[in-house]
Amino acid sequence: MSDTFLTILYPVLGYLAGTIPTGLLIGLSLGVDIRTRGSGNIGATNVARVIGKKWGIITLVADMLKGFLPVLAARLGCDGLPNPQAIAALTGLAAVAGHCFSIFLRFKGGKGVATAVGVFLASCPLSVAGAFLVFFAAMKKWGIVSVASLLSAVIVPVLIHLVCPGMEQELMGWAIAGVIWFKHRDNIKRLLAGTEKSFREKE
Repeated sequence: MSDTFLTILYPVLGYLAGTIPTGLLIGLSLGVDIRTRGSGNIGATNVARVIGKKWGIITLVADMLKGFLPVLAARLGCDGLPNPQAIAALTGLAAVAGHCFSIFLRFKGGKGVATAVGVFLASCPLSVAGAFLVFFAAMKKWGIVSVASLLSAVIVPVLIHLVCPGMEQELMGWAIAGVIWFKHRDNIKRLLAGTEKSFREKE
């Protein structure tokens, strides 16, 4: 395979992996259209709130794998090519974009957090460890998943700069943070209005 073909192939595969609507499929298998319940989001938080924590955890792991596996494949498969870090970074960004803007959901989708965790686990695991500390500290203080997710999204590219420096990875981190903040725009409006729900609240 040519270098150009591989450069295109891995990001395309990353996007296609990201487009799989895990939470929706799990909900439908249990007779629940998750898009019509709770917040209407197909991500792990809404699945856990509506269907149960077990199914939320399964959704979380599956969504993480959608980011982890394509980036891992890109890093292994592109080793020796001129720009392996750039290909892996584009693959990670494409996987998150696929989750957030799925072709199977008319370019709608989840918030991208779990898939982003998978991407960063494959590219810079230490950044994920730091982000988890921020996430759990925010959850303990406020109990609001969106707040914890937004803070974690911002801290990851900072941590990448500190522990896994590299222009491609840092740009990927900031781009993914931007996508996550964009997908949380309704949450941000509710936070500003004081109406955002705690994770402890049921639908």
